[in-house]
Amino acid sequence: QIQGTIFPAPNFNPIMDAQLLGGALQGISCEKDVLIDILTQRCNSQRLMIAEAYRDMYGRDLITDLKENLSHHFKEVMVGLMYPPASYDAHELWHALKGADTEEKCLIDILASRSNMEIFQMKEAYLMQYNNDLQQDIDSETSGHFRDTLMNLAQGTRMEGYADPSTAAQDAMILWEACQQKTGEHKNMLQMILCNKSYQQLWMVFQEFQNISGQDIVDAINECYDGYFHELLVAIVLCVRDKPSYFAYRLHNAIHDFGFHNKTVIRILIARSEIDLMNIRQRYKERYGKSLFHDIKHFASGHYESALLAICAGDAEDY
Repeated sequence: QIQGTIFPAPNFNPIMDAQLLGGALQGISCEKDVLIDILTQRCNSQRLMIAEAYRDMYGRDLITDLKENLSHHFKEVMVGLMYPPASYDAHELWHALKGADTEEKCLIDILASRSNMEIFQMKEAYLMQYNNDLQQDIDSETSGHFRDTLMNLAQGTRMEGYADPSTAAQDAMILWEACQQKTGEHKNMLQMILCNKSYQQLWMVFQEFQNISGQDIVDAINECYDGYFHELLVAIVLCVRDKPSYFAYRLHNAIHDFGFHNKTVIRILIARSEIDLMNIRQRYKERYGKSLFHDIKHFASGHYESALLAICAGDAEDY
């Protein structure tokens, strides 16, 4: 059972919340605890209703006021919570593509893990917010087989719910040859299968791959390919197998390998908070021995830490 950590608040009153936020933001010193208490304890659709009530009440935009009154990573968390999911993905992709350096890992996290519907909505949001076409931007800002695979994922044309056992062995054979030969043509075949076949089909294909090669598909990809193309292929495989495990792995990486990569931690916690963050927390604890709650507490501080922990929604035994 897939579950998030943020749910609709009972007895929800957007006008009351907007008033409290107004008071917290308009005062001499910004009352950050009030912001955390409200924005991390309402689901996204409720936060959007609060923003509407706030505009009606003060004639001002809540996101603008948050940006003006807050700073650093705490600001990123509070502002990030105010975007609808598709707009938030679009916002993250835009900054990943158009920033000083392309942030390939952000592109991988988002495009390898979203459903066709999520990709469709994200592209619409991207066009509306930035007046740019997401696929054109991927095309111009990335290169090689990495670009081709991202472009394929961004089409959002993966088959859904369909599985054909009779072709699984055939697909597995193509994947195995692609890992042996490594020509451009083989790389194309590899990404076509991983980007377009249904998750159900790929489950069977990975099983057949193991039977044919005596090797796990991830190990085979690790041996044969490198760079961001390799990272993207592995991400797709891991997401097919178990998305919460993939995000647990990415969070652990971001916290421990990069001296706390704030952007990644913030993005995953916000994007998965109403989808599967509870499952991600469970996988994190099982795999790494320490809870996500513990690791965030250890690396973050102040109101930023409080906001992340509130989204993470840790239990007492997670300390």
